[in-house]
Formats: sequence, structure tokens, C-alpha cells
Amino acid sequence: METNIYLSQKNRKNHKHLIEKIRSKVIELERQNWKIEFNWIKAQAGQQGNELVDELAKEAATNSDIKVCYDRIPKSAVKSELSEKSETKWQIEWGRTTKGVTTKLYFPKVADRLKLKISVTPNLTMMVTGHGNIKSYLYKYKIIDSPMYPCKIGEQTTDHILYDCDLVKQERDQLKAEILRTENWPVSKDTLINKYTKIVKKFVDSVHFENF
Repeated sequence: METNIYLSQKNRKNHKHLIEKIRSKVIELERQNWKIEFNWIKAQAGQQGNELVDELAKEAATNSDIKVCYDRIPKSAVKSELSEKSETKWQIEWGRTTKGVTTKLYFPKVADRLKLKISVTPNLTMMVTGHGNIKSYLYKYKIIDSPMYPCKIGEQTTDHILYDCDLVKQERDQLKAEILRTENWPVSKDTLINKYTKIVKKFVDSVHFENF
């Protein structure tokens, strides 16, 4: 005996309850020497089998006397809901905290940071946190006597390095040239890190803090 089972998708990684029931039924039929074929067909195309499936589905959805048999919540749906709630809670706490002021400028939205694929380096970490081998940071904790940058124009802060310091002018000009292709300079820090991740990382990693 031969038949076709039409499904909207076939995905071996999908283990939802209903899909598993279908798989079990397929195995059962194959043991009875049925030949099962999975095909995709366009909806509302007049195919007899598909029209019958639609008719039965509508009947089941509107008939209150039919016993519910597929009311389980998929594990993926539970995980997705928990993840969404955790992210919302994290965002609220991130907005409330008074810490991480510099980092918030780069990552005001938790969701954006979670989506961002980036290889973190010591220099990049210093830039987006303001912590580390930065003179203004070291001076704040009385590790060094002065926060002044060797260029003598101002304190060595992450903003000074990013926007003003003459010692990294050549590297900054390369960064600006890339950004000016699509928008004006300067751009907000969150736009900078999320939209121009690779070139920002290239610029930051080119700065040799140990030589300053």
C-alpha cells in the first residue's frame, strides 16, 4: 500500500509532541509495509489530500465536542518564554543600576549585546568599560600620580582615545573613513559597537596602551 503524507515542513531536529506522534505513526505504517513519502505542496492548490486535511483541521478547530489531544506546550516554547522573561528582567536591572555607566553607552539594550557576536579582547574590554590600563582609571584608584595622556591635551579616558588623541589619529582616521561611507561622524557608541563591530575592534586593538 502506498500513500503520501503532506507536511508543511520536515525537520529531524524538531521534537515537538505532535511531530513525535506523526513520526511514531509513520514507523507503525512502515512496519505494515506502507510506503511513506514526505512532500511539500503549495497551499490552496486544489490537491485532494491537502484539501481534505484542511477540511478536517477546520472541523476539529470549531467542534467543541472533540476531545483535545494535542494541548501540550512544546519544550521549545517554554524555553523561549523563560528566556524572554529573563531578558526583560535583566534589562530592568541593567537600567536601574548605577554601575557600568560607560558600558551602558555601548550596550543600552541587553538584547543587542546578546545578539552581538564579537571576539572580546583586553583592549576592547577596556574601551567599553573604562576599566583597566587607562590612566584616568588608574589615577582614580591612586595607582599613578596623573591621569594626563602623553599627548598632553587631556586626561587619558576612553572618550579621549576614541575622539581626540593625536597619538592615534592615523588609526582613528581609518575608523572614521569607514563610517563616513554611510553616515556622519561621530555616531553614538551603541551604533558604533553594534553596527561597526569589526572596524571598531580593529581600531581599539591597534592602540598600544602599554606604550602610553
